[in-house]
Amino acid sequence: MKASITNYNGSYRVSKASALAEVKKSNKRKGVCWTHFQKLPKPMELEKAFNLHPLVVEDITMKNQRPKIDSFKDYLVIIVKKLSIDNDRISSKQFSIVLKKECVISYSEDPAKFKNLRDRMQKKRIPVKNDYLAYAILDAIVDEYFEVLEQFGEKIEALEDDLFKNPSEKTLKKLHRYRREVMKVRSMVWPLREVINEMARGELKLIQKGTLIHLRDLYDHAIQVIETIENYREMLSGMLDIYLSSISNKMNEVMKVLTVISTIFIPLTFITGLYGMNFKYMPELSVFWAYPAVWVFMIVLGTIMAIYFRRKGWL
Repeated sequence: MKASITNYNGSYRVSKASALAEVKKSNKRKGVCWTHFQKLPKPMELEKAFNLHPLVVEDITMKNQRPKIDSFKDYLVIIVKKLSIDNDRISSKQFSIVLKKECVISYSEDPAKFKNLRDRMQKKRIPVKNDYLAYAILDAIVDEYFEVLEQFGEKIEALEDDLFKNPSEKTLKKLHRYRREVMKVRSMVWPLREVINEMARGELKLIQKGTLIHLRDLYDHAIQVIETIENYREMLSGMLDIYLSSISNKMNEVMKVLTVISTIFIPLTFITGLYGMNFKYMPELSVFWAYPAVWVFMIVLGTIMAIYFRRKGWL
């Protein structure tokens, strides 16, 4: 196993642990004890050490759990998703929290730096309460959502510029990829809202009244994230309509030009077809200037038609 232990009781102390005995010892200290596992011990050992239900350990270790909250007799289990962005991709990793009366346990593959949160703990700006620490961890995760969405919003704006300047198949592929990313984030944030709402109702014994107001504020932040996601979804849907309209307009322009060219050549084709007939007695065939005269006539006729179409706005 691999874990970091944070003890907070006015003073701030972080240590590393490689055995459950060290974790149990830290949990006995007064104040807040936060144990973050990067590598879990064996499931049976984890169950016994913290008196957890086997299904809870299974939920924690499985990576594709839907965000949720489960309430047990003496602890809460909260599962959420941490987001990060890499180029055009939004990646997610499961983050599990077990809130007990004497400690907070968390697990993810990330080192769980939470720099701002730890800075606040060092400056003694956080109440010495385990339920508040659980709220603060969730708040830090939701703040990361805002950062990820802000970066993703900049990419959507850049895509919108490309869409107006030069819509192409590459633009369409990127547009569809962005829509999938937004829907993926939406599927993670909607259940998170329900998790926070259940914590903020005041019906859970491990959540103290003083923490409820902060959870309600966090609920508002989750609503803001959802609204941002919905705005992005509508923007991308609108951009898809714009793309289809732009392609249709381009096609119409091409067809218009081709139609005008075809129309100009219709009388010229008639003239050349007329003089291409194999009749012996055609009076113009014997005239010396007949051939250049026909050429001049066709050029003048084509020019007049082109000028006429131009004035009509068809070219």
